Amino acid sequence: MRFRHLNELAKLCADEGLTIGELMLAEQAAESGHPPAWEFAKMADYYAVMKDAVKRGLTEDTTSRSGITGLDAQRVAAYNGAGTSNLGIAGDAMAYALAVSEVNASMGRIIATPTAGSCGIIPGVFVSCQERFGLSDEHMTYGLFAAGAIGYVIANNSFVSGAEGGCQAEVGSAIGMAAGALAELRGGSPAQAVHAVGLALKNTLGLICDPVGGLVEVPCIVRNGFGAVTALAAADMALAGVRSVIPSDEVIQVMLEVGSAMPDKHRETAGGGLAQTPTGKAILEDLRSKRAKRGKE
Repeated sequence: MRFRHLNELAKLCADEGLTIGELMLAEQAAESGHPPAWEFAKMADYYAVMKDAVKRGLTEDTTSRSGITGLDAQRVAAYNGAGTSNLGIAGDAMAYALAVSEVNASMGRIIATPTAGSCGIIPGVFVSCQERFGLSDEHMTYGLFAAGAIGYVIANNSFVSGAEGGCQAEVGSAIGMAAGALAELRGGSPAQAVHAVGLALKNTLGLICDPVGGLVEVPCIVRNGFGAVTALAAADMALAGVRSVIPSDEVIQVMLEVGSAMPDKHRETAGGGLAQTPTGKAILEDLRSKRAKRGKE
């Protein structure tokens, strides 16, 4: 790749008159050796999987094997559809993000963006906005390339793994990727998209990874729902002209600093946070008991 930082990415786009998605497609093709059309078709297939996961999460039984989670996406969608929600399109994004995350928890097929633990945020944001604004699959696929470019920068300068940097690395990265890509999808400049990333990431700094029972269910799934809403807000701020006073590349460096300083118990070990509450411990013991019974059968 010819860029390693977001400011370099924005400058390349400005110099060459390309969107982030267009530039990333060209860069990916050059790196892989595959024609751009091949790379585009592959990404389009990924988007189809995302849309299918949204549909499945809203129409099928997504009760997880543990029995802890499932069907909340359908509850939120019904509530939002009844006209009682305060959120509007954000309610759709939330429901869709929950849907994909519940499909993941119930062993369904998803696309890790950038991880399975944060798989609902980009589909939730993309599919809800595609429906609202009547955008084409082709347009959304370019958006995925834009999200990929942002994720590439974050991964190479900080973390995208909860085990390394806490949930700020998983959910936070996905929110930043979704926000920047959405800003571009809605007509924003590369510079505005980059500001959206910084605005989004600043709102998730320090978020710990504390999976109850060691499962990617609680609080992971609801964080995907909230994350989708945050991404929408960050994109709208950037499109309205709000700038990230701290440059986005510097925010990414802070994510690295904070994640590195985070105690191990708050980095996907289930050794702290919600996982170690009385209820969290009780859930873990119940899971262990069920596993022991299955092992004897």
